[in-house]
Amino acid sequence: MPNDRYVSPLSERYASKEMQYIFSPDMKFSTWRRLWVALAETEMELGLPITQEQIDEMKAHITDINYDVAKAREKEVRHDVMSHVYAYGVQCPKAKGIIHLGATSCYVGDNTDIIVMREALRLVRKKLINVLAELAKFADRYKDLPTLAFTHFQPAQPTTVGKRAALWMQEFMLDLEDLDYVLGSLKLLGSKGTTGTQASFLELFNGDQETIDKIDPMIAQKMGFKECYPVSGQTYSRKVDTRVMNVLAGIAASAHKMSNDIRLLQHLKEVEEPFEKSQIGSSAMAYKRNPMRSERIASLSRYVMVDAMNPAITSATQWFERTLDDSANKRLSIPEGFLAVDGILDLCLNVVDGLVVYEKVIEKHIMSELPFMATENIMMDAVKRGGDRQELHERIRNLSMEAGRNVKEKGLDNNLLELIAADETFGLSLEELQACMEPSHYVGRAKEQTERFLLNVVQPVLDANRDILGVKADISV
Repeated sequence: MPNDRYVSPLSERYASKEMQYIFSPDMKFSTWRRLWVALAETEMELGLPITQEQIDEMKAHITDINYDVAKAREKEVRHDVMSHVYAYGVQCPKAKGIIHLGATSCYVGDNTDIIVMREALRLVRKKLINVLAELAKFADRYKDLPTLAFTHFQPAQPTTVGKRAALWMQEFMLDLEDLDYVLGSLKLLGSKGTTGTQASFLELFNGDQETIDKIDPMIAQKMGFKECYPVSGQTYSRKVDTRVMNVLAGIAASAHKMSNDIRLLQHLKEVEEPFEKSQIGSSAMAYKRNPMRSERIASLSRYVMVDAMNPAITSATQWFERTLDDSANKRLSIPEGFLAVDGILDLCLNVVDGLVVYEKVIEKHIMSELPFMATENIMMDAVKRGGDRQELHERIRNLSMEAGRNVKEKGLDNNLLELIAADETFGLSLEELQACMEPSHYVGRAKEQTERFLLNVVQPVLDANRDILGVKADISV
């Protein structure tokens, strides 16, 4: 790694080798050459004077890219596509004259961008489904473990640890729906020419409209797509990039929400992310175990959510059939969005796979608040014994406030049960009241909801994608 220039932390610290390859020069320029082969084959099949020998020569040099020739040429002509046309021609002297025939730069540039985004979305999908698989194991294991729920981060009616994980999964499931829709809707640009009118092909094929109509479908089929966008300017609509980045931003938002919950739970000492034997939590405070991976998820997620603004603004400001103010922005925003989400999902896999649950701390917290939450049941029991509901409600309100003051102002334990037992209005002994203190009685249908969600919603997705399960994350730092 060079130490005298900027190196992106997305590649050095966060993104996987798989995702880095998808956005590598090798992937980009070999795809350019595959597209040039597809174009030449199509033109030959539709009757232009191109030979199989020329096609075979081009196919033989798809991956052995002569970067040195292309770079030297680009210094002269200041045009990346024409530099690579030249370099390809140096390796393919017989085919030199027909490479890029009838095409404009966006034929290779834009079609490659779509192909690259498709491959990147597939990798994101694979990792997202594996995150869901890990969360499903966690949710199933803890589906009936009562825990304090929070509204406004104030103690509320209990839920279960597994049900809370199901909430995280629900968000990721929505992201998967969006991803599958966008992935399934991607089309190639095809070969539309400088303003999208295919004027060059009208010339090449002597105005034969029927033959020209076959060009885009044939190229799409050769590149593994069902179809091309029916109309375009020189480029495909930049709104496509917006849709793709919005999917990534959605995943980032879901990961951010989960990571924040884990950070708060780690503060409460109820749940803890993996902490390795030699890991240092703080340079000053040796006892600290900071939720650094969850914090990194949140940090990268914020980057992706903000990055999604780039293609939205770009698509809104493209003039007429095209301008070039999309290019530099697109080179940064799209790859970096994918690299960051790749890092986020690897972190999610790592964190969820190693989450530690401290059941005794959870029990202690829930038991300290349960008397307040049991008051409705206690009141109903007292009514059954002949008590007046309105009077009992007022008494329980006052006693709850007194118990709250004891906890908050005096630092004492919650003594609400003792206060109720001492109040003759209720006619309940301390033993009878303590019998009500079973947390599982207060979690509603959390367990059943979790079970049904896993069975009916998550498991069918996992079953349909068994061939891509089993991914383990390799975290660099």
